Amino acid sequence: MENYSIILFLLAVMIGLSAVADKIRLPYPILMVTAGIAVGFIPGMPKIEIDPDVVFLLFLPPMLYDAAFNISWTEFKKNINTISTLAFALVFLTASGIAITAYFIIPGMTWPLAFVLGAILSATDAVAATSITKGLGLSHKTLTILEGESLINDASGLIAYRLSVAAVAGSSFVFWKAGLQFLLLITGGFAVGWVLGKILAFILKRIPKNKLVAISFTLLMPFIAYSVAEELHVSGVIAVVTLGLMISQFAKKLFPDGTKAQSKAIWEIIVFILNGLVFVLIGLEFPYVLGNIDRQEILPLIGYSFLICLIALAIRMARVFLQKINIDRAFRKPRTADSKMLNWTGKTA
Repeated sequence: MENYSIILFLLAVMIGLSAVADKIRLPYPILMVTAGIAVGFIPGMPKIEIDPDVVFLLFLPPMLYDAAFNISWTEFKKNINTISTLAFALVFLTASGIAITAYFIIPGMTWPLAFVLGAILSATDAVAATSITKGLGLSHKTLTILEGESLINDASGLIAYRLSVAAVAGSSFVFWKAGLQFLLLITGGFAVGWVLGKILAFILKRIPKNKLVAISFTLLMPFIAYSVAEELHVSGVIAVVTLGLMISQFAKKLFPDGTKAQSKAIWEIIVFILNGLVFVLIGLEFPYVLGNIDRQEILPLIGYSFLICLIALAIRMARVFLQKINIDRAFRKPRTADSKMLNWTGKTA
C-alpha cells in the first residue's frame, strides 16, 4: 500500500511538472530526473526497488515501438548509411575513447573495467533522445538521424558491454566470435520483429472494424516481440524497432481514420506516463547511490564524470563533423565530373 501511494504521488508530480516544462522550455527528461532527485531527498521517503528486468520489460518495449512507429520511414531509408555509421562505428569509437580516458584519470582503474564503463556510456538512449528532441525545432532529417541512431545502437552497445564484462571475468577475446555474436544479435532481433510484424499485419487485416481488438493487439505485440527476442538471446530492442517500422508502413492500409486517431491518442497517454515515470525513477536512485559513496570521493568522482562527458561529446561531435564532410564530398564529385564533361564537349549548362 505504501508503494502504491508513492507511485500516485510520483504520477501527480510528473503530470504537474510536464505543464511547467512547456512553459519554461526545459527538456522534459532533465526536469523529470531533477524532480526525482529532489523527491528522493525528502526525509522519510522509502526506497523504491524495482527489478531491472521488470523495468526493461514494462518501460522499454512500448516507448521504443512508439518512437519507431512515428519515425519517417522514407527519411530513415534515405539516411540509413549515416544512421548505421553513427549507431555502430561511433558507439565503438566512443566506448574506446571513454575507456582510455577513464584508465588514465581514475586511480586503480584497469583496462577491462575501463572498457565496461565505456560500453555502458557509449550508446545513446532511444527514450531520452526522442524525448529531448521534441519541440526543439530541429529539421525533420536531423530528427530522423538522431532518433534512428538511438533506436538501433543497442546491439553495438550491448556487444561492447558483453565483451568487456567477459574480459573482466578473465575470458579471452576472439575477434571472429565477437563479430559473429554481433551479427546474430542484429539479424536475430530483426528476424523476430519482422515475423511478428507480419503476424500482426495478418491479424489486423482481418479485423479492420473492431477498433478495440485492433488497438489491443498493437499494445500487446511490442511486449511479445521484446520477450521472444530476449528468450532467444537476440536484441529485443532491434525486434521492437523492426516491428514498429513495419507496422508504420501498414498503418495507412490497415487502420481506418477513426481507429488510427484512437490508437494514437492511447499511445500518446501511455508513452507520456511511462516517459515521466522512468526519468523520475532514475532521479530517485541518486540519493541512494550518493549514500553508498565515501564523502571524500564525491568531488573527485564528479570531476571524473564531467571530464568523461566532455570526452564523449567531443568524440561524437568530431565524428559527426567528419561524416558531414564526407557527405559534402560525395555530393560534389558528380558535379565535378559533370563540369569536366561539359568542358570537354564545349557545352555550357
